[in-house]
Amino acid sequence: MSHPRLVAAMAAFVAVLVVVPGAGSAHSLTTVSPSSTPVATPASAVLSIARTSIPVLPKHIDGGTWSTSHLQGAAVDTRRGEIYWSFTQQLVRTNMEGTVLGTVGGLAGHLGDLDLNPQDGRVYGSLEYKAQKAFYIAIFDPRKIDRIGMDAEQDGVMTTVHLSEVVDDFTADMDGNGVFDGDTATTADHRYGSSGIDGVAFGPSFGRTSGPQTLKVAYGIYSNVDRHDNDNQVILEYDTRSWRRYERPLSEQQPHRSGPPHAKGKFFVPTGNTTYGIQNLEYDEASGNWFAGVYPGVKPGMPRYSLFIIDGHRAPRRALVSGQARPEEGDHLALVDSGLHDPGSAIFGWTFDAAYGLVSLGQGYFYKGSASSVVEGGVTRQHGALDLYRWTGRAPTPFEKVS
Repeated sequence: MSHPRLVAAMAAFVAVLVVVPGAGSAHSLTTVSPSSTPVATPASAVLSIARTSIPVLPKHIDGGTWSTSHLQGAAVDTRRGEIYWSFTQQLVRTNMEGTVLGTVGGLAGHLGDLDLNPQDGRVYGSLEYKAQKAFYIAIFDPRKIDRIGMDAEQDGVMTTVHLSEVVDDFTADMDGNGVFDGDTATTADHRYGSSGIDGVAFGPSFGRTSGPQTLKVAYGIYSNVDRHDNDNQVILEYDTRSWRRYERPLSEQQPHRSGPPHAKGKFFVPTGNTTYGIQNLEYDEASGNWFAGVYPGVKPGMPRYSLFIIDGHRAPRRALVSGQARPEEGDHLALVDSGLHDPGSAIFGWTFDAAYGLVSLGQGYFYKGSASSVVEGGVTRQHGALDLYRWTGRAPTPFEKVS
């Protein structure tokens, strides 16, 4: 996400967002839709980007090659000139040229998306231990990550906060047979189809573009074409300002349960079923919107978009949560009325692979993560990188790579 301190550091940007005169407020994104149903131009503003210059940031950053699982996400601190990379079982700290400054390993769980907390300067990431029915926000102090090969449990660089509401939904016995079927998509269990957590981002509360920064935590959602209660993304909101009382060092042998009893808010986004939910969540201060990178879904009758943009200006709307066996009301978030439009489901979205990392830098510029496998000496290792993109708003792909 873009924080106030990042905006100051990006003062060298001379490219600006331009609001079309007389168009109204500046938050919506307008494109020409190639779908069979034309998309009317919203009454609010048209956002475009001047083509006059390029930000003074690296266009490509190599995150290295590691004996881990693939790149899950990244966080960029332009004030410190550093990047933090999540490689599933390892966090990597580099400078903006990709030089490795330190690593934190020893994680047997699944470290997912990352973001910087603008209030304390620490790095927050989702961390799953499904077999132990334990889900955490991992909190790294980047100032302590000063060498390669540090251990998450032993070296005092990481604390964790447990999220019990995630556990409750993940372990829910939805078919009422008294048996929780575990980490599998082929079951009626898991409330809302929850497979755990992935995307995380700091930003103002939904419906606002200013105010206290809260942490948003997105559920993973299993891909299952035979159920109807898994067609929403689910996002929890937490106020982390009092979280130090919950923070504990991680013990994988004895997972702790110290954390808030429930989230500050729970929100539903009607996107149709996707494969493992929101992989990367990012707040963009320039537009006031939330970007959600996913692996496309496969459910018949649903669009197969890879990017959704949540309208950060519209207040949550109270409505029935779709597909639930028992009627349930929840707070729903709206997608921006732009991009590709699927007439059958009335869902808007885009095609842009942001599942491996998306970082808002301000003023319409983003880093996008990419992941690949590399065979070295007969051993398969995982490579990650960030490339600089600018927002164009054109459908179907609303970004262009800065060359």
